[in-house]
Amino acid sequence: MQQVLKVISLLLTYPDQELHGAIGELRTAIGKAPGISDTHRKLLDKLAENIGALDLYDAQERYVLLFDRTRSLSLHLFEHVHGESRDRGQAMVDLMAMYEADGLEVGAKELPDYLPLFLEFLSTKDGPEAADLLGQISHIVVAMRGRLKKRKSVYANAFAVLEGLASGKPDAALVRELLEMPEDDPSDLDALDSIWEEEAVTFGGNAGEAECGPDRLQRQMRAHQRKPEDGAMVQNG
Repeated sequence: MQQVLKVISLLLTYPDQELHGAIGELRTAIGKAPGISDTHRKLLDKLAENIGALDLYDAQERYVLLFDRTRSLSLHLFEHVHGESRDRGQAMVDLMAMYEADGLEVGAKELPDYLPLFLEFLSTKDGPEAADLLGQISHIVVAMRGRLKKRKSVYANAFAVLEGLASGKPDAALVRELLEMPEDDPSDLDALDSIWEEEAVTFGGNAGEAECGPDRLQRQMRAHQRKPEDGAMVQNG
């Protein structure tokens, strides 16, 4: 499972020259990855093949239109659960602390809730823990898969596999709430600028206490920051 999560993390990053040139290696890794079904293997291979077959400029343009200019398809997890709320800042701090507690270094230009980064973190965990953490964002994964499928995007394949790897079932009400969000027009740059300007995030200790994200993930992030003598443990329920 760890190898598959790492591959998906790479496939969901911006397709630069390095990624484009490594598609052959990624397809080989997909073919050899243990712990996934043939169906999931084929879905990921099709996505990798598609990215590699496109002209690099076309692959990059498609990626930007999908994930950078479409709020409802944002690859930043807390965009979907916190939006413009100031709670997003505290959630960012907690997630960063969770990464740092496990020795994962995050670049200065990266936000901790970026899905490929979160998947890279999960790829360092054992299977059950990774599946549990993935299950806690499964409502976002399912909603994004639905939106991408509606657009007939091959990127839906990655989210279908993530859904299959996650433990448990997503909350149907949360999925429905996310799918009810209005779709953005990636060609309307003025409207997009207005949205992002309204959603400036306070990334620091002055942000409010996060209430969702989802709650279990929030509790686990908190648990990673507690000292051993506090007797804190990650809860599963």
